[in-house]
Parts: sequence; C-alpha cells; structure tokens
Amino acid sequence: MWYHAGMSDTTQEQQQVVVGYVRVSTEEQAAGGLGLEAQRERISAYCHARGWQLAGIVEDAGVSGSTLDRAGMRRVRAIMQRKLAHAVVALKLDRLTRRVGDLQTLLQEADRTGVALVSVSETLDTSSAAGRLMVHVLGAIAQWERETIAERTAQALRVKRARGERVSRHTALGQEAGEQCAMDTLRSILLSATERPSLRDMAAALQQSGCVSRAGTRYTASSVSALVRTLGERDAAVAERLRHWEQQRQASEPRMAELHALLTAAA
Repeated sequence: MWYHAGMSDTTQEQQQVVVGYVRVSTEEQAAGGLGLEAQRERISAYCHARGWQLAGIVEDAGVSGSTLDRAGMRRVRAIMQRKLAHAVVALKLDRLTRRVGDLQTLLQEADRTGVALVSVSETLDTSSAAGRLMVHVLGAIAQWERETIAERTAQALRVKRARGERVSRHTALGQEAGEQCAMDTLRSILLSATERPSLRDMAAALQQSGCVSRAGTRYTASSVSALVRTLGERDAAVAERLRHWEQQRQASEPRMAELHALLTAAA
C-alpha cells in the first residue's frame, strides 16, 4: 500500500471515507484475477480490515490504462479535487494508469489535495522520497508492459498478414466486387503505361470505368495510392513495373542516384 501520512491505519472518532477504483481493458476482461468483480471484492475486504468507510467504487470497463481520459477516472479526479474522500483505493497501481507521465499527474494531484492514493497489492508510502521513487519505478514497469504488449500484437498481425490471413473484421482491401473492378482496371493501366501515371489520372480513369469504392464513393488520389500499394504487394508484374519507375525517378535526382548506387553496391 502507498498512502499519505494523513491516512490512518486504525479507526478514529471520524472514520476515514474512501472511494474505490476498478478498471479492466478489453484484453484483460477475460483474464483471471483482473475482472471487475474480483477487484471490487479485494478492495472491499481491504477497506473493511483497515476500518475505512468505502463510500463507493468507480469503474472503467473495457478501457485502456494508457490515458487518464476515461469517464471513471474523470470522476475520481473530480472527487480528489473537491476533497470529498480521504483516499482512492485501487487493487494495483496499473489499474490507475500505465503511463509514468500520468502517474506523475495523479501524484501531484494527491499532494495538492491531500487525498491519498492507495494500492491494495503494493506496499509503498508516498510520504517518503524512497516511496515516491518506487512508485515511479512501478509506473515505468507498467508502461513498459503496455508497450511490450502493443509490440507483440503488432508483430503477430504482421505475421498473419504475411500468411495472407485476415486480421480485421472488415473485408480486406481489394476483395469486394466494387474494388475488384478498380484493381483490375489499375493493373491494366500500370502494365500498359510507358511512364508512371499520376494518382489523379488513375482516379479519373476509375471514375470513367464506373468503379466505386466499398463505401460507394468515387476514388480519390489517396484511395488509389492504397490500391496501387496493395497491387504491388500481390502482383509480381505490377511490383516490377513500380520498382522500375522508382529507379528511374531516383536516377533523375543526383543525390538520390548516388544513394541508390551506394545501396546497390552494398547489396
């Protein structure tokens, strides 16, 4: 637990009034021991053992701890700013936040208002310099865990894409009937052109061919760029043509030509 010196471990004439805070992200909802009900039970038992009056528990369900911009957290901070409770009790530090910067914000608000931040699982006292240091260390670890999870997720998605597996609940780019028309038309344009056509010209050609996007709208330069990139990933002939045009572009620019030459030599 970590708390301010003003918090009492025993019941006094005026009982300490606290509020609880529980949170789970979407990914954590099915994880054992992290459910909202489990957090509620442990917070309630802890407050009862301390002789604290638990006025209520604020929750954020299915919300990431990477930001303080959450409905429940906004309520908790309003309670702190108005000094309506002696402490905010959470099961673990990472339930409050997973970012060091946001942790610092909460600690500053706790110091300014005198409302303690209490963790059931960690034993730390923010009234001491050593305690504040350890809180920051734990906050850094929580942020590292969040970023590591994000990196692993991104890596897993890259592997699935490389295998041609679907990674989105939306239909993959180029797989709907309307976009297949666009993909076929663009392939014909790219393979027959002697010079790389502009994205705007290709968008105009798609409009003339009657091709529409998944949303039923006309193609723009940016949406055509995405389709051309997809074609280059899937079609070897288109990829070779795009590579040839890129080499021509680099050769027309002295500095880029020099860089290209060095890269080619290194290979």
